[in-house]
Parts: sequence; structure tokens; C-alpha cells
Amino acid sequence: MLRVPSRLLGASVAPAAALAAALLSSLARCSFLEPRDPVASALSPYFGTKTRYEDVNPGLLSDPEAPRRDPELLQDTCTPVQLVALIRHGTRYPTAKQIRKLRQLHGLLQARGPAGGKDGSARGRPLGAALADWPLWYADWMDGQLVEKGRQDMRQLALRLASLFPALFSRENYGRLRLITSSKHRCVDSGAAFLQGLWQHYHPGLPPPDVADMECGPPRINDKLMRFFDHCEKFLAEVERNATALYHVEAFKTGPEMQNILKKVAATLQVPLNDLNADLIQVAFFTCSFDLAIKGVKSPWCDVFDIDDAKVLEYLNDLKQYWKRGYGYTINSRSSCTLFQDIFQHLDKAVEQKQRSQPISSPVILQFGHAETLLPLLSLMGYFKDKEPLTAFNYKEQMHRKFRSGHIVPYASNLIFVLYHCENAKTPKEEFQVQMLLNEKVLPLAGSQESVSLYEDLKNHYKDILQSCQTSEECKLPKVNSTSDEL
Repeated sequence: MLRVPSRLLGASVAPAAALAAALLSSLARCSFLEPRDPVASALSPYFGTKTRYEDVNPGLLSDPEAPRRDPELLQDTCTPVQLVALIRHGTRYPTAKQIRKLRQLHGLLQARGPAGGKDGSARGRPLGAALADWPLWYADWMDGQLVEKGRQDMRQLALRLASLFPALFSRENYGRLRLITSSKHRCVDSGAAFLQGLWQHYHPGLPPPDVADMECGPPRINDKLMRFFDHCEKFLAEVERNATALYHVEAFKTGPEMQNILKKVAATLQVPLNDLNADLIQVAFFTCSFDLAIKGVKSPWCDVFDIDDAKVLEYLNDLKQYWKRGYGYTINSRSSCTLFQDIFQHLDKAVEQKQRSQPISSPVILQFGHAETLLPLLSLMGYFKDKEPLTAFNYKEQMHRKFRSGHIVPYASNLIFVLYHCENAKTPKEEFQVQMLLNEKVLPLAGSQESVSLYEDLKNHYKDILQSCQTSEECKLPKVNSTSDEL
């Protein structure tokens, strides 16, 4: 069990609250089931960005530390010389905002009268009553922090990558690892847990030292790279702070698909329809996912919904991701140009060093961020783009859409660039090649089915982004014409 830093509880927490938090944390750990438990698997594919990593890679359920080598990965003829990975943080607690909404919904259930009609059931009891009695163990201090399962996600990912690319993650390279992270605690702690997983790889059975004492040092915070969206004025003004930017999300909440779920849930839980809204329904759905991901239990919240409901709620979440982080607005993806260019600067430097027969100064670069870091970047690169935009009015037409956030950026999702040097290349151009992996599976070049690309061809494919996309210009707000019409 890893030691939880005391700073996670916050210095201002009262002793009684701190004790309660510790007890809740202990309860969560004691309740954790083995990850191979397939509980709530019927709803698991539809949790969007709250999806467990093992639901995207089911093979991990049986052996989460064994590397899953994609048969498309290059081997024998070429040697990996650099790996650049963008990694979403591991499983986390709900945010304080989500916890407040859940508390509101729980209060509605506790205020309801005695069950008198037909509603769902949980183990023979009316479902509303079961939920009213179900322990609401989430506390405000949790606020999006990394949970023990999230640390496990990172440690196991480290073990798999180190086994998959042993030359890059060699003990000799350990001191040359370069780690970058978002300032959010769940990302900082994910980076630390990844390093502890590497320590376990190098020193099986030995307890890891404090991350600050490790040879490679702790992750460095760089929000301009990992939270580029917070530093893009055009995105903040036109999307983040624009009340109409998520029109399709709000329209879908009042559309027939969501209204049918509202009526069904109100009848099932026996609460007044007017007391419910789409946000409360969504937080109830996410609570099923949080209980599953954090504690490994199927709570009664999962019994509120069936698969058809889950598909609608997944679409609601995907609409938000599409319009706020994906293809909805051009600035969503263009704001990530700096991060994309940074990746290729690392690759360029490695190519140059290899050509000069110099050692690669940074054979492994690990960058820890968010779903909001990965989705804009993948959109910038042209992945998971549907022929028609996702809207509030084409749910049925988008049933087989490519843009499903839970299948792209679950907890611990990762986008990896692997640079290879091919000794027996017939031409200098063929000497350096690149493969990309998404969630440990080879990602073909956008627009083709090629599993490997010549490095120069890849750079040429993204020539516009690498040469013409300047974040300072992309993120600049248009000047307001202040010319007066007065005579």
C-alpha cells in the first residue's frame, strides 16, 4: 500500500473531518475487489470519460501487469531509440461539484414518502429505498484526487511499458527519464505512481523510496503544455466562457431521449419529476461508474439504468467532449499545436543525435495530463472524425460513431510515439520510422491503414501543424472594432 501524502487532506481540514476522511478512505480500500471481477459489465462500455482502462483493454482483467504486445509492433529489423508518451491520470474520485449534486439527489430520495407504487428493486427492496439507505461515502475533500486504484493503474502501466520496451526503460536510462505533468494533484500523483512502478520493475520486492529521492527526480509541472487550454484566450472566450458554445449539449438534455429517461427514473425512484433534471440523472449514472472503478462494487445506482439508457447518457457526455474538446470548434484542437510541436521537437532531437552517433539524451519522455489534453490533440491529428457532426438531433444516426470518448480516453489512457532506428535501411529516408500507439494498441496513420510511417513522411503529413500553427496567433482574440459612428 502506498503512503498517501498528508497534503492530500489539506492543512485546513478539521481533526474530526480528517478522521472521517481517513475512515472513508480506509473503507474504500477495504471494499476494493479484485480487478478481474466483471461487475456491472453491461453498463461499463458506456461510461464515457469515466470508463475504466481495463474495459477498453479487457485482457488486463486476467493479468494487469503482463505486456500486451500488438503484433503490428516493429521488431527485429528496427530498434526503438525514443518513446514519447502522453498519459491521462489514473482513476480518480468525483469532483466536489459532482459530489454536491449526488448529495442533492440523495437528499431527494431520503425525503420521499413510503414506497407505494411499482418501482425497481434491489435485492427484493424498492430501489428508491435501497438508494436512500446506500452509504453516501463521498466527501468534499476527495475533489477529483487520484485514488489507490488510479495509482495501481499507473504502476501497472509502467510495468507493461518497461517489459514491452526493455531497451528504452533499461536501468541505465533511468536517470535520463524526463517527466512532465499538469499541476493538478491527480496528474502529479500519477507521475509519482508511474515511477514507483518502474522501481518495482527494477527492484522487485524492494519498497520504493520517496519520488523526490529517485535518480530521475520527480515530474516537472508544465501547464502551458499539459493544460494548454487554460492558456488559450480564444478558447476561453469562445468556448469555455461562452454560454452558447454547448448549445447541442443543453438541447439534448431537453430532447426526447433524455426526457424519456427522466420520466422513467422519476417513476422508478418515486420522486417528483419536477425535482429531477438531466444533470442529476447524469451524476447518478456516473456514481455507478465511480463505485465500480474506485471500490469494485456494483451499487444500486447501476440498477436505475438499462443499456438503452446508458447509450443515451454516453451520447450526452460525448456531445460535451465533442463540442468542448473535439471537432465542435476549430480552436479546440488548434490550441494543442504547442504540445504537438513539442513532441516532434523531441523526436527531431533524437534523430539528430542518432545521426551524429551521440547517445539519446532523453530516451523516454512521459507527460501526464487529462482527457482534455488528449482529445484535442487526437482531433488535431485527424482521428475519430465522423462524416457528420454530433448534434442534439442526430442521436440515432450517430449510434455507430467513431467519436466515443470512453473508448478513446478512459482513465490512464495513453498516446505513445515510438521512434525507431533501422540499421539495414535501403535509403537514408527509411532509416528512421515511427509508430503510434493508443492505449497500447498500434494506431494507424490517420487516413490510411499503415501501422508504421517513415519519420519524414509523418512530418510531411503534419506539415501544416508543424510549420504554420502558431499558438500565439491561433489563440489571439480578434480585435474589436472600436471606431465610433458618432458625428
